[in-house]
Amino acid sequence: MRDGKQVRDAEFQQFMTGHWPRLMRTAFLLTGDRHAAEDLAQSTLERVYASLRRVGAADDPEAYVRRVMINMHARKHRRKLKEFLAPRDDSDLVGDIADADDLMARADDRDALLGALTGLPPRQREAVVLRYWADLTETQTAEAMGCSVGTVKSNAAKGIAKLRALPVLNDVVGQRGRK
Repeated sequence: MRDGKQVRDAEFQQFMTGHWPRLMRTAFLLTGDRHAAEDLAQSTLERVYASLRRVGAADDPEAYVRRVMINMHARKHRRKLKEFLAPRDDSDLVGDIADADDLMARADDRDALLGALTGLPPRQREAVVLRYWADLTETQTAEAMGCSVGTVKSNAAKGIAKLRALPVLNDVVGQRGRK
């Protein structure tokens, strides 16, 4: 009995270690706050540990964990009607978004995009983050969000349209295009 628990703990630790950076990145993009992202990722892993056998039996364990995270994030927003997300300097959690060699320009671009993401409604933000930042297919995104592919397309299109309409992002894209 003791060996079974040790094996399960070792499997969980291996899973957590391998997936923590991606979970944190996704959680940060969903919440917009480093501390909230850490809470979301830890709560997700706590829930995953309790159902580790189901995770291991899933066709795609990472997708299963991502779905748990999306559900937990959505639950928080259902309880809390309005949340103010202040941009913070958490650029170390997010991968590069600019092709420029200038590190300051890349940091400015990242800050502009993260600030713009915080302004999107939760479902649009989830769709944009999962589709374009986590690079999931529409089907994978729909499974993670617990909705239809059409809903993903609609939310992603609306989110991208709102981002394109923001002057701060147009300035960033325009400056990069002129170089």
